[in-house]
Amino acid sequence: MLRDRLIQVGCVGVAIAGLAVGGSMLPGIMDQAERHSLRYTDVSVENAPPIVALGTAIGALRGLVVDYLWIKATMKQEEGLYYDMLEDARLITKLQPRFPQVWIFHGHNMAYNISVMTNTNEERWDWVDKGIRLLRNEGLRYNPNDQLLYKDLAFWLGHKVDGVTDDAHPYYKTEFAKEWHELLGEPPVDQDARVEWIRKVADAAPTFEAALARTPKITELINELGNRLEPFTGDPEIALDLTLLQKIAWWHAIREQSWIANKLDAAALLEEKDEGIFRALDELMADEAYAEAWDTLLSHLRHRILLDEYNMDPVRMYEYTRDLGPLDWRHPQSHALYFARRGSEQGNHRVENKDIHNAINIDRQQLHSLQALARSGRITYDPFSPVMPSRFPEPRFIDTVDRLFEEFYIKYIDARGAGGETFLPFMENFMSSAIREAYRAGEMDRARTMLDRLDRLFGTGASPPNHKYNEDLDVFVLNLTKEEYDRQPHMAPSDVVASLRFGFRAGIGQRRPEIYKDAVRFANDVTNYFRSHEGIDYETKLGSARMRDLLAVLGESAEIAFLQVMTDPTIPFDERIQIWTQVDEFEPELRLRTSDRIRPAIARELEWGPLAGRISVDDLLPEPPGIAAYREALAQRALQQKQAADDAEAAGVIRK
Repeated sequence: MLRDRLIQVGCVGVAIAGLAVGGSMLPGIMDQAERHSLRYTDVSVENAPPIVALGTAIGALRGLVVDYLWIKATMKQEEGLYYDMLEDARLITKLQPRFPQVWIFHGHNMAYNISVMTNTNEERWDWVDKGIRLLRNEGLRYNPNDQLLYKDLAFWLGHKVDGVTDDAHPYYKTEFAKEWHELLGEPPVDQDARVEWIRKVADAAPTFEAALARTPKITELINELGNRLEPFTGDPEIALDLTLLQKIAWWHAIREQSWIANKLDAAALLEEKDEGIFRALDELMADEAYAEAWDTLLSHLRHRILLDEYNMDPVRMYEYTRDLGPLDWRHPQSHALYFARRGSEQGNHRVENKDIHNAINIDRQQLHSLQALARSGRITYDPFSPVMPSRFPEPRFIDTVDRLFEEFYIKYIDARGAGGETFLPFMENFMSSAIREAYRAGEMDRARTMLDRLDRLFGTGASPPNHKYNEDLDVFVLNLTKEEYDRQPHMAPSDVVASLRFGFRAGIGQRRPEIYKDAVRFANDVTNYFRSHEGIDYETKLGSARMRDLLAVLGESAEIAFLQVMTDPTIPFDERIQIWTQVDEFEPELRLRTSDRIRPAIARELEWGPLAGRISVDDLLPEPPGIAAYREALAQRALQQKQAADDAEAAGVIRK
């Protein structure tokens, strides 16, 4: 008996000693978990999803289950059973939610490997979107501080969606722009106005109850909208979700934005079909009594959808737009920049010196995204157009790149390895390209200033000094452009449009016709070069042709450039009026082809500015002579094309 008691006391003593030793080791274990990002958040139990607890509960058995699912998912993919494989992949990520490589592997597999095995644009985009959503909506919720997830997500958005290596990239860009146009609407072009525009979403009421407290009339608005739609929907309740935002974006496009919808007289067609939603929005949007209610409600919906369905913080979106430049969220690189910058902010405090390359890479991604935005960050998008949104340079991002380059260089100057030196090649190449683009746009003073800075940083001011950049601006641009189009032909439209923009402003606006003639000559030379350059032509399996599509853009470069100039709020109204009144001398039909696209944009710009209510678009840009006949001819042509398409479809049905 005494012996048993002694054994029990001894066991209790061993247990107490074990607890004491374990307790003394706990701080070290927690520190390692913190440094190696092994915790869900900085507080172990904070917001941990139920699946984390489930994965922990099954213990060692989890490894066997995961191994089985990996093998099964691989076999399903090899058999082409992609949706079955998707379900297994989701189970794997749920069982290993805090292992970043699992999310990265399956997301990359969907976006890059499975997508290219499909045969249509729609299928490809569906899988690319699935991969992006897996990381953005799930992986980052379980691992909100892991830089690898942010870096890869940013890279996919910039490379897969915004890049040109995938045959279906025009479709990706169109679908991406459509999705975000429906969610956030048309952004103003002016930087201050754009900051205010996204600030409304950031400052929106976080809950529906809070929105009602701000603007009680929302209740009346929702009831009125539901009552008007009940005869068509059968339900007086209106779903406050993305579908409502899509319908409102559709209404705005028909009434205010889409040139194609205007040409097709989409509003009249919808009224003939008795589309109740269109008529209800027509009346309620125009009712001043509901203006504040609409504003509060839409801002609240956008705020919640961004957080709940896209895992994006509206406050950060506002801060990045305010601090970095006029981000257009319909551009994939704006999202790449968002996640790269957010990843840097979220994860830098957890980076040790031996892992500093992760922090450097994610900051490099910020610069690459800004570089892309400087080249194509301004978008014009018509929701009714089947073609890819027009993209053209946004020079306001050049200064942002310059500022962040210095910030990152200093940040990593003492880091292990090359550190801040790794940013030097990027900056040298970026400044060289920016000089060429500014030169083509006629911004000679800006180009010379950048060339002088380039020389100070990497030329005569370098160590050891060299004379690579110590030369005349014209010679530098000529040498830089050689062979550039063979390597990157997609840069040609930007060059041509930039040159024509300068031609409109300086050549027509300032009555210097030789400048406009030089711009047209350059545009024709580039277009003819690509028409005769068969060596770099090919057609993809999806039906897109590299040169055919490029020449289509070049063929419309005059219209694109004119639209950009006339709708650019950074260009004074008096200058645009001068160009509008004189352009017929150089391009007789250009106003006829673009008037119905320019005037709605000018009308929206007037609403945002100090001239609201004092001057109309007719006062600024009167319709050109002959516009009625031109519209009639255009309508007749559209009817003929529709009739031809209907006849062809009918003939196809008969043949079947």
